[in-house]
Amino acid sequence: MAFEDHYYFPNITTDAKVAEYEASHDVFSSLLDEVKELSKKKPDASMSAGKVKIVNRVLENLLVVLEGQPDAKYLEALDDDDLPQVSDAVLVMVQFKSALASFKERHYRHVSRMGYQWITVELIEQLKVDYEEDLEGDEEDEDEAL
Repeated sequence: MAFEDHYYFPNITTDAKVAEYEASHDVFSSLLDEVKELSKKKPDASMSAGKVKIVNRVLENLLVVLEGQPDAKYLEALDDDDLPQVSDAVLVMVQFKSALASFKERHYRHVSRMGYQWITVELIEQLKVDYEEDLEGDEEDEDEAL
């Protein structure tokens, strides 16, 4: 049985994207909560240039994480030339939240004997090495039994 017959992962990312996801996700969630609170008070107010800059720094990191994902084509940072209304910023940020949830759903999976893992190129390589070592060990056990 080949490695590919034993393991099937339709969606694979990289350790670098996972690290960026994990570094940015909590900051993004906190920013989204704050912008939602602002939106409740003054939804039609324009965001300040400073707030847009702070939000965009995080959104640009998330765009790197989400590059190549199906829903990435709908995502973009806030327009810092024509400052958005707070309610528009919430709408954009909620799209990012949805894309992040989809990213995790696609790439964070249960792997037998390992529990839940991010499915990355690096994990796949390690699983292949482990699988081949297990096969070699099984062949040695069979040889010893003869």
